[in-house]
Amino acid sequence: MVLAFWLSASALAGVSPKPVGLKAHDGVSISGLVYEARQPRGVILLFHQAGSSKAEYETIAPRLVAAGFTALAIDQRSGGTLYGPNETVSRLGKPATYKDAKADLEAAFDWALPRHLPIILWGSSYSAALVFEVGAEHTNQVTAILAFSPGEYLDTTGAVAHAAGRIQVPIYVTSSSDADEIQAGREILSAAPARVKAQFAPKFGVHGSSTLVEARNPKGAAENWAHVLTFLLALPQAPG
Repeated sequence: MVLAFWLSASALAGVSPKPVGLKAHDGVSISGLVYEARQPRGVILLFHQAGSSKAEYETIAPRLVAAGFTALAIDQRSGGTLYGPNETVSRLGKPATYKDAKADLEAAFDWALPRHLPIILWGSSYSAALVFEVGAEHTNQVTAILAFSPGEYLDTTGAVAHAAGRIQVPIYVTSSSDADEIQAGREILSAAPARVKAQFAPKFGVHGSSTLVEARNPKGAAENWAHVLTFLLALPQAPG
């Protein structure tokens, strides 16, 4: 019943994003889109996978707004045109590493802080690794972490599990149906001392946040959404 409401077309009506420009600490200009909820229970920072862009969240962000969350999706400097143009990559004009993109996640975090809302970090593939590092560096300012297909994608062996070892806020991990992906997520999650830890190993799942996109995961998107929303709606919300 809850799932049917949040995913109904009427609940998504009128959700239109507004462009926003961010500046990373190293001076790189980051393009983003803000999806505003009327009375947000929190703000979700949406980070895309390799070869992708903020367009990865074109169908996902409106559903988060319908669930009561403001969402910011950005174009990281390590990305591409998998779902649509990546303005940050086009503007930068040179390749960047996954680790370089951490500065972009930090810029999004800095954007969210003045809103005085619970901040939720959401990563897809390589950015699902980076959200653990960002979360570990802001342990008292992050409310929760959602990681879609996390793995040890960064330069230093074990860096993601090491960062997870400092995370005490609620964590949600999921992946594709691939056994290796599921195990990678399990190992990272097991390193965290958080009391609330959820892992969903889907029967039908695809890599990264794409698992929530019906066009990419027609057999499993709805079930994945049910688990994600159950986790999100159980989180503490902004005082009203």
